[in-house]
This record gives sequence, structure tokens and C-alpha cells, in this order.
Amino acid sequence: MSLIGKEIGDFSVQAYVDNDFKTITKNDVLGKWALFFFYPADFTFVCPTELEELAENYDAFKAENCEVYSVSCDTHFVHKAWHESSERISKVTYPMLADPAQVLARDFEVLIEKDGQAERGAFIVDPKGRIQVYEVTAGGIGRNAKELLRLVQASKFVAEHGDQVCPAQWTPGGETLKPSLDLVGQL
Repeated sequence: MSLIGKEIGDFSVQAYVDNDFKTITKNDVLGKWALFFFYPADFTFVCPTELEELAENYDAFKAENCEVYSVSCDTHFVHKAWHESSERISKVTYPMLADPAQVLARDFEVLIEKDGQAERGAFIVDPKGRIQVYEVTAGGIGRNAKELLRLVQASKFVAEHGDQVCPAQWTPGGETLKPSLDLVGQL
């Protein structure tokens, strides 16, 4: 069953952000675009490469009015310890959400019950709290922050221009399509 269009559930979780602990709720997410970036666990192997790449592209996400939230089932204390001990993770300035009760992992349907960890899932959520894009990959496959940024940009474009759609590899300023009877069989 698809999660496209699903409204995210209410939540209140602790986060490690700006060298401090902060409570993040669904209300904090509403009103702007959001990327929920689930990963299996802190102090692992593929995860720090992904979180570092997101950190390196964070300003571009913010320029799109999109907040990045990394999420694992670890606690906010573990996030702090990882941030302080890893050169890669020390670059992270976006909120690192702690989900030890697995509320978010369940709501986004990425919880691996037997392991108590999240799948490697990325979810683009619109300002109304509805999922517009998601992908889930196997644990050993890292994701591409620049592609996720492109998907945020395409999602925003389609939301703002409901009569146009974005073809494959579309980037801002690129040609879009306006679905019509005239295009049927012409592409």
C-alpha cells in the first residue's frame, strides 16, 4: 500500500541540534517542507557517509524552505555522543531526531521489529504534513542527498504549478510538461 498523500501522525520526540536537546513535534514540521531521513543506527558504517553528505547539502535544502530531520531509534544522548566523537557527524547541524519508542519508525512504516531499528528510508513531507515522495533502500545501500534535493524541488514545483509535471531528470528551470490530450502518444 502506498504512503503517498498519507498525513504523518502526531509525535513529540527529543532531538540533538545546535549542541543542545530540543523537543520536536508535528507542529514544528508543519508550514514548510521536510525531509525525514531514517537510518538504522548511530556508530555504524554507511550512515555517517549519508548524514555527512546531507550536512554538506543542508544549506541547499534550507534555501528550498525544507528542514532536514535525520531519524534513528537511538536516543538523543547517543546522537550527542556520536556528534562529539565522529568527524563526519560533527558536521551535522540539522536536527537529529531520537526515536527510541519507535513512534516515527512505525508511523512511516520503516521499523524492523526484530532489530528495533529503522530501514534506510527517506520521506519528503509537504507543508501540510503529507508524504509526497519516499524511497526505502536495503541497509547496505547509501542514498544521494543531491537527488533528494532535486525531488524536493520537483515536489515543490508540482505543488505550486498543479497543471504541470516534471519529467525524468527535471531540475529547476528545466522544461516541464502540461498533461493534455494532445500529448497522449506524442512522448
